[in-house]
Amino acid sequence: MLAVSIIDRPLGGVGAADATAADEAALLDAIRRDAPGGREALYHRYKRRVFALAVRIVGAMDAEEVTQEAFIRIFRGLGKFRGDSALGTWIYRLAVNAALSHRARRRPDAPEASNQTEAEALVAESGPQSADAVLRARLQKALWRLPVGYRTVIVLHDVEGLEHEEVASVLGCHVGTSKSQLHKARAKLREILSQDGITAAVLQNG
Repeated sequence: MLAVSIIDRPLGGVGAADATAADEAALLDAIRRDAPGGREALYHRYKRRVFALAVRIVGAMDAEEVTQEAFIRIFRGLGKFRGDSALGTWIYRLAVNAALSHRARRRPDAPEASNQTEAEALVAESGPQSADAVLRARLQKALWRLPVGYRTVIVLHDVEGLEHEEVASVLGCHVGTSKSQLHKARAKLREILSQDGITAAVLQNG
């Protein structure tokens, strides 16, 4: 497995234990009854995760806009949500779709150039006193050099910690396809890291 745990993670992935099935059912019931505070509770529960996902797909500059678009889709779609997947998985699916749609509307070269510059700035700002920070920034820079599909599957599985079944549900593909894409994405990331002088031993020590 490619070691990407050195990248800062949000407060748990979709499978985190802070939102049980009973909690989600109660929250959904409150929203459907239009109970006061129901929508706000869902927003605050998932905003940080959705924002972190958006940052890694479209970059910090556009992440807030994508987060807002994702929650518009989420609240519009809640009436059709039937619980075929976990609520968090469904929310991630809409967030990924919002991020990819936003990225597709921009010039093909703009997001990559902008976010690679952000990653390079992180390297410069980290300073020689923080080797871990430098390594994290270099790893983020490598992620930005991946095709967006590869980057998305690595972020979902290796950074956010989703299981293969959850990743497949988010991406709307078969589990086998998700696993195959992850394998190819890791291989491409290893190639990029190697070109940057980052070996598996460096990642493990980090």
